[in-house]
Amino acid sequence: MRYRTVIMYVEIGCFVSCLCGWILVSSTLPTEYWTFSEVSSNVLTTANYYSNLWRDCISDTTGVSDCKDYPSMLALPVFLHACRALAVCAVITGFFGGVLTLIGMKCTKIGGSEIINARVTFSGGVTYLVSGFCGMILYSWWANKVISEFVDPNFKAEKFELGAAVFVGWGGSILLICGGSVLIYFSAKEGLQSNSPKQGQRPFSYATAHTKRTYMPMWASSRVTLGPPLYYHGTRSQVTRATTKTGRTFSRDTFL
Repeated sequence: MRYRTVIMYVEIGCFVSCLCGWILVSSTLPTEYWTFSEVSSNVLTTANYYSNLWRDCISDTTGVSDCKDYPSMLALPVFLHACRALAVCAVITGFFGGVLTLIGMKCTKIGGSEIINARVTFSGGVTYLVSGFCGMILYSWWANKVISEFVDPNFKAEKFELGAAVFVGWGGSILLICGGSVLIYFSAKEGLQSNSPKQGQRPFSYATAHTKRTYMPMWASSRVTLGPPLYYHGTRSQVTRATTKTGRTFSRDTFL
């Protein structure tokens, strides 16, 4: 199997992996179960509290649930604003990463040359990697806060536990990071390969013309053939000329 075919299948696998990761990360945003807590004294008074980045919800044993958005955006803590920003960045960068990867993949043939497609794929892999890291930072930061409050004996407010959305987000972030890393590795080998060192330009060799005592490049005259050595700096050039100098010819009548 040719190398190009192998790279094409690798790109397809990484794209599917990153797409699934992006879908998982995006699905956690509208999900309420980021944190949950169950408060019960008996069967009839059991209540479940759960919340996410946007709202708080409560449900009772009768199945009735009520959700309420946070009342004021300016009154929210900085932590919640930072988590919202990371979530939005993860979704947006993941979307553009999918567009760039879809354009640059070898199986789509949308872009131009192979090098240009590899560079576009490299950009898509970097964008996917940024999306994965944004999601990983978001869910890890959120989980660290919830766990630290839960194990803190001096924390007197309601204690919550990690919800299913955090674990789903971790899985999606891992898929984004792994797929983006593989895309970057293979596309960088082709699109960002170091340019071969430029060969030094061949120095001009000079020969002396018979009619004009001037120097001209070797390639400028087709009547002169040079033999090694061509030109030495500071020494006299040794040149073998193909043309021979024709001396003046005298006939017998000239002397008469």
